[in-house]
Amino acid sequence: MTAFAALHHADTPLLLPNAWDHASAAALAAQGFAAVGTTSLGVAAAVGLPDGTAATRDATLNLALALGSGPFLLSVDTEGGFSDDPDEVAGVARELAAVGAAGINLEDGRPDGTLASVELHAAKIAAVKSAVPGLFVNARTDTHWLGDGDDGDGMSDSGGDMHDTSRRLDAYQQAGADGVFVPGLSEPARITALLKTLDVPLNILYSPTGPTVPALADLGVRRISLGSLLYRRALGAAVETAALIRAGRSVEGPAPTYDEVQAFVRPGSQRPDTLG
Repeated sequence: MTAFAALHHADTPLLLPNAWDHASAAALAAQGFAAVGTTSLGVAAAVGLPDGTAATRDATLNLALALGSGPFLLSVDTEGGFSDDPDEVAGVARELAAVGAAGINLEDGRPDGTLASVELHAAKIAAVKSAVPGLFVNARTDTHWLGDGDDGDGMSDSGGDMHDTSRRLDAYQQAGADGVFVPGLSEPARITALLKTLDVPLNILYSPTGPTVPALADLGVRRISLGSLLYRRALGAAVETAALIRAGRSVEGPAPTYDEVQAFVRPGSQRPDTLG
């Protein structure tokens, strides 16, 4: 069992914060998080591209290259693998593992709001595990994320089909997934029922309006992701700060100093104009 896989079987669930650049990942690691994930929304938004459309393959690989040698275990959000060809998805996985990624998220949601076939997504998972056996594959199904009744923040599970969720997750774990992820599922009774059908760790997306981390731990959830929440809150705080200053009001709340942010620079980094 790899070190990253072991975090899913510890006494407490793995709380996985999601970063969008080098500084955010380094800051989270400095707070003692042993593992850090990436958020596809943050990566896409940072370069002006839409999320979930397979448009950020290069940006994702570049970020993994920057983060893979960091003092933390790295899990990379690869959307649907940036391709519907399982061999191409396996190629992306090889590249990520080569730069130090310990795991990936691989989702079955598609850009048009539909779900990939169970067979296709299972084939992607199997191809990745065959190519890079040690890479932790967290297989995500968007049955709830895309369900009717979503509250606009992706947190509602009222429209999810539990039978379809169970059917998909069973196929994914049979294909070799090391863990499964159901964003949008937050109702405790449904989580409990789903756990009874699983042989691998269940990952739930944290919601500020859903169960707390201790409550999810008590249910048996083994991994709790923060998704794009940190990125969205950081963006909101930046806009709020600028608006307060413009209005002549005081700004409160913590902010790292210039020197503290500078300390997050990768060892050996130089200004471009000093490179020979």
